[in-house]
Amino acid sequence: MRNQHVNILQIKKEICEIGRRVYAKGFAAANDGNISYRISENEVLCSPTMICKGFMQPDDICSVDMNGKQVSGKKKRTSEVLLHLTIMKERPDVKAVVHCHPPHATAFAVAREPIPQCVLPEVEVFLGEVPLAQYATPGDQKFADTVLPFAKKSNVIILTNHGVVSFGETLEKAYWWTEILDAYCRILILAKQVGGLNYFNEREAQELLGLKSRLGFSDPRLDPEMKDCDI
Repeated sequence: MRNQHVNILQIKKEICEIGRRVYAKGFAAANDGNISYRISENEVLCSPTMICKGFMQPDDICSVDMNGKQVSGKKKRTSEVLLHLTIMKERPDVKAVVHCHPPHATAFAVAREPIPQCVLPEVEVFLGEVPLAQYATPGDQKFADTVLPFAKKSNVIILTNHGVVSFGETLEKAYWWTEILDAYCRILILAKQVGGLNYFNEREAQELLGLKSRLGFSDPRLDPEMKDCDI
């Protein structure tokens, strides 16, 4: 049942605003990317297919049920909505999902290069480990299922040879994780060009994990059995 306190028009406007940010940052060329927000137990608002995310209007936004069947909207729902729904089913706390192709993070996706940890404090606190999902042809359930091994461990996942998907309790947070990741990947690329990466030592890494815990962010490395920072 739909939450009676949900302002559908406002959420549609927020989806459009995130679309504008994604487009302005160069994270989605032409009709790339998709954005969603869960408004009830069995209904999700999502961007439609074949539309530039920088120019969406509230009337463009459609909705689907949790099986991907379109419920409303004058345009066809995004072809990758199953990815969003799979994440929401795996993570009941997640309301919003953003998928796009930020160029620096997608460069790592194409190179199939793991994202190093223990380099920048902000990344350690807000993102932690950024997993690399296996490649699958986009659009079907097999593709959506590639995120299942990681959805409970991270809020942002690199999709091999494809792009990035990030998610959270709000549209703002879901977008933030992608923006932070792409900025980090750009720094990594530049740092490798000017002399290479330097990593935190174990003490520095543990201090950041302690800060992360105090701020209320989870991290698998907070488990006592995982003492060493994965670099």
